[in-house]
Amino acid sequence: MKIAVCVSHVPDTATKVNIGPDGKTLDPNGVAFVLNPYDEYAIEEALKTKELLGESEVVVISLGPDVNKETIRKALAMGADGGVLLKDENYRDSYAVAKALAAEIETQGAQLVFFGKQSVDYDNGIVGQLTAEMLGFNCATVAVDFKLDGDKITVEREIEGGKEVVETSIPAVITAQKGLNEPRYASLKGIMAAKRKTIEEKEAAAAENYTEVLGMKKPPEKAAGKIVGEDASAVPELIRLLKEEAKVI
Repeated sequence: MKIAVCVSHVPDTATKVNIGPDGKTLDPNGVAFVLNPYDEYAIEEALKTKELLGESEVVVISLGPDVNKETIRKALAMGADGGVLLKDENYRDSYAVAKALAAEIETQGAQLVFFGKQSVDYDNGIVGQLTAEMLGFNCATVAVDFKLDGDKITVEREIEGGKEVVETSIPAVITAQKGLNEPRYASLKGIMAAKRKTIEEKEAAAAENYTEVLGMKKPPEKAAGKIVGEDASAVPELIRLLKEEAKVI
């Protein structure tokens, strides 16, 4: 079986980001980029599934500029068999990203596709579902447990206030949530092997954006703290401020 994993190259959440001169994009200067954290769970589950099935292949697909190869290489070092970079330097919304990914998944002939539940840059959380719809695949999201028995898939997924168990079948798209597994570290052997594995470069399939970023802005700076007293006499004033200014009580 061909298993595909779609991954994103995103700013490290510990990195301080700035808005670019155009006011619509992030300034990449000085920003450390990493494999999207949720995609690590997707890769691990794909590798576990390959180990379970035996005769299978895991291909990693990423859309973006040449720097995305760094992220693909990390997935290859973890154990993926090959990678595909869909080259595009331009902004794409979720629909346009999904369109290009769906076209490549179809070309690859993959029947099982893993995504992270969302990327940590734009947090839209819909590319997996859009891709499934375009392919005509079944879809289960925010998976915290995954089982494959023949063509039957059982997924435990996280919902508000609890968990839900759903059953579906291949072909399918699964989006991974934290807790699905414990992603493996790339071994030295895996890192060396990744250097010999092929990353195929293709032009991303053309697609129209349906949304436009009009502008970005940073959240307002936090207000300075206020000391209202140092003993019990400050309690009435503290309660007043919580009620009238902070409006939390």
